[in-house]
Amino acid sequence: MNFEKRSDGIYENTDGGAALIKKYVHPLVLKSASGSCLTVGNNIWLAPLAGITDLPFRLLCKQCARMAGGGGDDAPGLVFTEMISAKGLHYKGNNSILLAESEPEEKPVSMQIFGSEPDIMAEGAAILEEAGANAIDINMGCPVPKITSNSEGSALLRDPVLIEKIVSAVSGAVHIPVTVKMRRGFEGEKETCVEAALAAEAGGAAAITVHGRFREQYYSGKCSRDAVKRVKEAVKIPVIGNGDIASSRQALEMFEYTGCDGIMIGRAALGRPWIFYSLLNEDFRAPDPNEIYRIIKLHIEYASEHMGEERGMREMRKHLAWYTKGMPNAAETRNRIFKAATAEETINIARECILRNV
Repeated sequence: MNFEKRSDGIYENTDGGAALIKKYVHPLVLKSASGSCLTVGNNIWLAPLAGITDLPFRLLCKQCARMAGGGGDDAPGLVFTEMISAKGLHYKGNNSILLAESEPEEKPVSMQIFGSEPDIMAEGAAILEEAGANAIDINMGCPVPKITSNSEGSALLRDPVLIEKIVSAVSGAVHIPVTVKMRRGFEGEKETCVEAALAAEAGGAAAITVHGRFREQYYSGKCSRDAVKRVKEAVKIPVIGNGDIASSRQALEMFEYTGCDGIMIGRAALGRPWIFYSLLNEDFRAPDPNEIYRIIKLHIEYASEHMGEERGMREMRKHLAWYTKGMPNAAETRNRIFKAATAEETINIARECILRNV
């Protein structure tokens, strides 16, 4: 569905999503190098986002469908953790281990790993499989200098030989599917995603996600659907399109233009975790203020439960800024939220903001 924001900050559905659901939404099978298969309920997935797709947010994206009366098929078919350092796992870093925490309610979950050393990556993947991962995703898209300066993330796109070695090592170390998420290319206007995708496929990847931007673009400019299409035409494994998908119209365009096997939603879910339900249910209507308040309250409760109250409320600040963006007195609300110390206080502020004009 296409959403437009009203003056009261509520997103309103302005087109029908029946064509998307009937023609393009379907289960997807991911095959591991060892021969086992993971059947994913649908092909609309939650993207890995550093600092965003923590356990509370993943659970919330799943729960939004249930809160609206839907079922598991109305939630993202596969959710991804934040990127986890292979070296951090190797050296038993607490933060890396914490990022791998999961709950049965979010399954299946893919745990994303980053690094550049095949043996360390393989070891880390095996640790994540033991921790409960249903799939492993290799990060070849992160544009941040502190990652790329170590030849990790999107910097790997410069070296297809190393890509094949990493994917082969990781695929050989686990019994679950291994996927790769990459960008269009690393340097300037030099597109390398097709070459990188072929290397990943040769190494045993079960699927490839393509974000159609170069590294230097970060998240600005337009996402190239042509890049996704070229990868789809080059490989035999499933290809997932990612980038600039915030409505059913844009989802349809990605499927129809590229021929991709699935789509991945990232930034469009910020402040709108119900977007997956909206794309997967043709009877969807935009949530009213009471429903938005219930979603926010549940998010705060998840954050407090799984992170502890102090850290959880710190992490919630950015989410609450997204939830309230465009609403009356949003700036004042954000200032109050940033000063709130407890979950109860944060919930009360959210209630006042969301329900003040109801």
